[in-house]
Formats: sequence, structure tokens, C-alpha cells
Amino acid sequence: MTSPRLLPKKWLFTIPVILLSLFALIQWVSPPKVTSSGAQNSVPNDKVIHLRFGHNLAEDTALHAAAQRFADQVKAKSHGRIEIEVFPAQLLGNDHQMVEMARQGELDLLLTPTAKLSVPVPSMQYADLPFFFPTREDLYQMLDGEPGRMLLQDLQAIGLVGVTFWENGFKHFTSNFALTQPEDFQGKRIRVMKSRMLRDQFAAFGAEALPIDFYKTRQALQDGVVDGQENPLAAIVSMGFHQVQSHLTLSHHGYLAYVLAISEKTFADLPRNLGLLLLDTAREITHWERAEVQQREKALLETITQAGVQVHQLTEHERQMFAAKTAHIVRQYEEVIGTDIISKTEALLLQKYGPPPEQQAQVVIGLNADLSSVGKGAGLAIKRGAMLAIDQLNKQGGIQGKPVRLLALDHRITSSLGEKNVEQLAQRADLVAIIGGKHSAVIASEVPVINRLKVPYLVPWAAAAQLTEHGYEDNYIFRVSANDRLASEFIAEQTLRIAKKPALLAENSIWGRNNLEQMETYLRTQGHPAVKAIIYNRGQASFYQELEDIQQAGADALILVANSKEGSLILQAMAAESQPLPIVSHWGLLGGHFYQNNQQAINHLDLRFFQTFSFRKHKSPLSDQLQQAYLDSYLKESVDDIDSPSAVAQTYDLVMLLAKAIELSGSTERSVIKQTLEQLPNYQGVVKYYAPAFTARRHDALNSKDFYMARFSEKGKIVPVIP
Repeated sequence: MTSPRLLPKKWLFTIPVILLSLFALIQWVSPPKVTSSGAQNSVPNDKVIHLRFGHNLAEDTALHAAAQRFADQVKAKSHGRIEIEVFPAQLLGNDHQMVEMARQGELDLLLTPTAKLSVPVPSMQYADLPFFFPTREDLYQMLDGEPGRMLLQDLQAIGLVGVTFWENGFKHFTSNFALTQPEDFQGKRIRVMKSRMLRDQFAAFGAEALPIDFYKTRQALQDGVVDGQENPLAAIVSMGFHQVQSHLTLSHHGYLAYVLAISEKTFADLPRNLGLLLLDTAREITHWERAEVQQREKALLETITQAGVQVHQLTEHERQMFAAKTAHIVRQYEEVIGTDIISKTEALLLQKYGPPPEQQAQVVIGLNADLSSVGKGAGLAIKRGAMLAIDQLNKQGGIQGKPVRLLALDHRITSSLGEKNVEQLAQRADLVAIIGGKHSAVIASEVPVINRLKVPYLVPWAAAAQLTEHGYEDNYIFRVSANDRLASEFIAEQTLRIAKKPALLAENSIWGRNNLEQMETYLRTQGHPAVKAIIYNRGQASFYQELEDIQQAGADALILVANSKEGSLILQAMAAESQPLPIVSHWGLLGGHFYQNNQQAINHLDLRFFQTFSFRKHKSPLSDQLQQAYLDSYLKESVDDIDSPSAVAQTYDLVMLLAKAIELSGSTERSVIKQTLEQLPNYQGVVKYYAPAFTARRHDALNSKDFYMARFSEKGKIVPVIP
């Protein structure tokens, strides 16, 4: 292995990147702040600060009343130092124009529908999820809690400081016929704002969604161009929809949320105490604004009723029918909105509406993976594999007659958080096992906690040998994935088929270091020692120096052990070389949309990578069944749209093996489950025929016979490399 040098040239580029990364991390954990030497002195203490506040609502709305109340309170609390002028009804421009003005610092405060931000900030579609939040109070809890904090942080990416969520009310259906069950929508045409999610929502009911301008909707309803529409009561009355429609269904199926944001440029120029005053005052008024909306809705409903409209309140049973029809939309948009946000919401709802953990009226499987950082694509693939297995089990009556639930927690590739998540999950009496994520380093730090708490831990991706070969006599970790003790030799052996002077480049982690060491040993025993072996740190932004060193060493191929973020940079740097080397990679660089993000570089390279499963290679009735279930559940068109298929299939098999162990033992006691997993009979899974999957001495279900090398085809498909 190459010895580290003192202050190599690459640090001249790397140090600023590290400093910028640290600054970004600080921004992530706290709202933007001003420094004492700069912005705090930029405004004299005796100068009045004039701010402009724009929104799209009329002056007779609760939102405008709240905006004016906010301006008045800020002026009073600041003793006249801040004066806010409110511009309602798009006086300064439409929503998209006002967003851009705020980003440029030309508008100081902005109140805009979350739907209008869904293009630059896709997570803002969260409140549009149909029939996802059981009650109004549940949604308030989410928006005011951790999910809402995540959403507001996403606004920093477009130069806005997210403050709080106000509302224009929950959406309801209107039509000229009763809409009390999904079948009532069959064949009907429904007006919607331009939104793919809303189109999918009504398609789930068998209706056709037609995007029509809001101000042209009344005429479209009157002319019969569309049969119905959805909007809050305030919009229904203000636009006169109740005058041309005979039925109103109080469905509360979606939420017209408004986000209050401050221009980041404005916020940075404010003295810190005044910036905090804006934040605190807006959040205080949130409760008043929501109560005002609800109070006004009583009068609006009376207006609608007096117009002769028949009003129907969905019963709980009717609501559940609609929720069942739209359940797939949450999964379909989870990747867009954010796996971390959806998983956190699901966890909070499970905690509130699930039976008390001590009653064990359900079977809970935990997931402890990266759901928000660079490995979130892998975390989503693992979650989807688990959910597809859970769906299958619940269709069959659950486990021991109890429904199976998944409780997903995000460790953000942070070992201490991963350990904390294990502790939290293990406290639940109804939890039977935990599924781990992609990152070996996190799971390696959890090993002592896992074995102390004696909770079965299932590994569908992470490959470090130490995860199952850690020296604990009572081993609670079971893996359906590669073991790098075997995989590293397989990858090195495959490299020697195309090269005789390979170089090694691996990340500085337990996974990377161990692979590099084992590959070096194998290459040496084969008479072809690595001509160069380099360790790099996560977060490194440039690899041109490393590749230059590798080229100068005379390497004829590069063995790569990298995750997707750094792997992308390495591939791009290699593709820029005049004579790029063949790259033989571990599977860590895959996950999410790796090919789409690096298509140009990949097409210039001879890239092959390690794999264990492919829906195209592993054809069987069970494989075809899982493939179709994935396509149906996530509305994908072909097998090539399945991201990280090995993670999906291996997680699916692990959950099914877990269910088999509980079924055979007749117990959800964790120690009994562990012992039964070690004694399972032969089992036909999606990935392979397990004969058996595990024994008391062997907790790895896959071996070298299950490995193969793959590459991307010209169309981005993962296809086996033909020897």
C-alpha cells in the first residue's frame, strides 16, 4: 500500500472542499445565521427596516388576515424597527415570479402554495398525498414536527429560509352527483391543477384528470367540460363552484398548504435578534391562522348548504376505501418526496395508531439504513424489498395472524445514530428483527449493541466480513448478501482475466480497507501484485492526482472499492483520461440512478462490477412474481426501471426467511427466532435455493457460486459479463 505523503498537491483543492462541506453541515442542522462582524452591523440600530411580503390570496381570506397580523405583531415586538408591507392577490406577480423574486432578494417574505414549489423542491408535494393523514391534527403534528422541519430545510437549496406552514384548508370534492366511494368516479372527468400526483390520484379512482386554469374552472364546470373538481371550501365559495355543482363531499383528502419563507439574502442582512423575531412570530401565528381557517369554514359550509348543495361527510369506512385505492401513491412518490420524510411520518403514525407495543397485536420489523444521505437510493431499494415481502405476508394473513408492519429509521451514515436506532427499535416488545442498510461501517459499530440486546439483525447489502465473523459466540446477525472475504478474491480473480498489472483504489472505511488488504494478498499470491494501492477519504472531491499516480505506475486496470458519490467522480475523472483504464468495481458505487447520473462517463469506459442477483439472470416463477409486484406497486414500466435489484430481492428473501422461522418456531421471542434461523430447512427463495440458508456456524447465505460480474449495456441495462 502506498504510504501517505506530507501535504500533497491535491490537498490544495481538497481542504477548501472540506471546509465548504463543514459549512454546509452547519447550515443543515440549524437555520441560516448572521455573523457578529458582518450582518449584525449592516443595519444601524436607529434605522427602520422595510420589508415586502407577497402572496396570492384575496384580502378577505384567513391567510391575508394572518399575514397582516404577522406584520402588525412584528412591528410591535420590534418597537417599530421592522415595518412589513403586505401585497396580496399577486400584486407583485404570480407565484412563480414571486418565488424567483424572493430567491434574488427582490422580495423579502413569501407566502406561496407548496404545490407551486413542487418543481424546484419536489418534497413539497408531501401535503398533497391523498388520504394519507388520518386526521387534520395528525397533519398539523407532522408539519410542526420532524417531517415539517425536513421539508423547510429543503428550501435552502433554492435560497429561501423556510419558516412555517399555514393553510387554505383541506380539499373536498364537488360534482353533480354523489361521490361517496371510489367507484363513483369511474369514467368521470375531474378538473385538477397541473400535477402528476393529482392525475395519478384520480386515475386510481378510474377518472380522467384534466388540468384547467383555476380561474376558468367555474365555466368548465358549468359547460360540462369536466364533471367535478377538488378544492378547499374557501376556494369553492370564492369562485362560485357551489353555484354550478349540486353535491359536495367533505373528504378532507388533501391539504392546500402554504409555506411562509424568507429570502435568504434578506435574512442574512438582518440583525440576528430581528431575524429570530420574524421566525418566532410567524410560528406563533400559525395556530391562530389554522383556527381562523376552521372558524371561517363553518360559515362557508353554511353558504354552500343554503345554495341547495347536498353535503356528504365521508364515513370512516368510506374514507378507508379511498385510502386503499391511493395507498400506492405514497410508495410511488416516496423517492420524490424523500424516503426519510415518508419513513418518519409512517413511524409517527405507527406509534400513534398502532397497538401499544406491549400488547404485541402486530409484528414489527425495523429498518435501520441511510434514508437521506448519499446512500438513500440503496435505503429505498431495501425498504421496497421489505415492503413487497410484507405485502405478500399480509395478504396471506400476516404472521401468526397478526399484521406485519415496517418501522424505518434513518441513520444518515452516522454510526452513533445507527446504534441509537438499534436501541430505540429493540425497546419495542412487538419488534422481531431489524434490517440493516448498505454501509458496513455503520453496522460494524452496531455489532456490540446488537449482540448485547440479542435482536436478530438481517443484512441485505453490507458486505464486510466482520459483520457475521465478529467473534461473538452468540451471533445475532444474518446476511443474504456477499461476504467480502469471498467477494474480494472473486473481484481480484475476475480482474486478472483482463489485466496483469492492476492498481487498487479504495475508500477509507472498514469496508474499503479490508477489501483492499484482501485483494492485495490475493493478487500477490497469484504472482501479479498491485502496482499501486491507494486509500482515499470520503467526501474527497478530486481524483485526478490518484489516477495520474496509477497511470504512471504502469497499471493496466483499476480495481475500485467506492460508494456512489466518490465512485461517480472517479469514473468521470477516468473517462477524461486520454487512455482510460478498464475499471473492475465492487457494487458499492451502484444504487439509485447511478447510470443516469454518469451515463456519459460510463459510455467512455470499460466498466464491470460485482453482482449477486438480476431479474434478467435469475429467472424463476418467484423472481417473475416479485418483479411484477414491484412494477405494479411502484408504477414502473419495465424490469430495467428497478433500481438496485439485488437489494430488493435479497431483502425480500430475508423477510421471508424471518417469517418462516417465526412460523416454524411458533414464537416471536427473539432468541427463539435466532435459533430457528440457524435450523431452517431448505427453502426456495427469489435469489437462490437455500440448502439451508444458515447454520449455527454460518450466518452468510451466499457464497462464491452466487457471484458474477456485470456491466451496463448501451441502454443502461445491467447485463452479465460473458467470460
